[in-house]
Amino acid sequence: MALRLASSTLLRQSARAYGGRALSTAAVDSSLDRAKSVEDYDRVLQTFANIRACAVLRTPTSAACPKAMQACIDGGFKIVEFTLTTPDCLDHLADFRQRYDGDVMVGCGTIMNTDDAEAAIDAGAEFIITPVMLPDVIQWCAARNIVSVPGCQTPTELVSAYRAGAPLQKLFPGVTGGPAWVKAVSSALPMLSINPTSGVTLDNAGEYLSNGAASVGLVAPLFDPVAIQNEDWDQIAKNAEKVMANVREVGPYVRK
Repeated sequence: MALRLASSTLLRQSARAYGGRALSTAAVDSSLDRAKSVEDYDRVLQTFANIRACAVLRTPTSAACPKAMQACIDGGFKIVEFTLTTPDCLDHLADFRQRYDGDVMVGCGTIMNTDDAEAAIDAGAEFIITPVMLPDVIQWCAARNIVSVPGCQTPTELVSAYRAGAPLQKLFPGVTGGPAWVKAVSSALPMLSINPTSGVTLDNAGEYLSNGAASVGLVAPLFDPVAIQNEDWDQIAKNAEKVMANVREVGPYVRK
């Protein structure tokens, strides 16, 4: 009971803090460098709500990156994330953004500071992912109508990211309890839109979504390191087909 009351209080406080809605874009200064429109911000969030699964790729070599990402797109993914830990990440990101603009939404992960965010947006990233909760990056993005998805480990970090201006909150790394943990936290803190990434598999992605996750991220279970090493791109495409079938069964997410 106390947790529900605290949750309701936090909702009211957040609404007041942001002029009646938790993540208002009314204060965005359109003259800022790299600022996006309200419509673009909404498009990115609606795409996450409709598709609900993001392919998160990191490869040890530059050559493997476009082949692995192409395989997962061929398997049905419509939201993809290139990570800065991949060699030539931004070059590959720019190429896929140009090739699939309007069909596949392309973002950039392992963003560690605003300089990284600027470089990613300049390369064509449509959203920004950070591995940890970085208030300066969240606020830089929020001021420009750029969707950020910061990495968080605890309910406190998830709420802090939300209140800093992140409309989606990445649960990373995985937590004990998996889908049950997400259900408990999303029920107690319904203003959150949680995006579990670590711990999500081809088989349990739908379970996470059914238990309150707004969307999920797929890393190694999708991009099997052995398949990448063996250049077995067909296996990655099959992995993508399997997980997307499970995700589609759950249906779209109702945005908050």
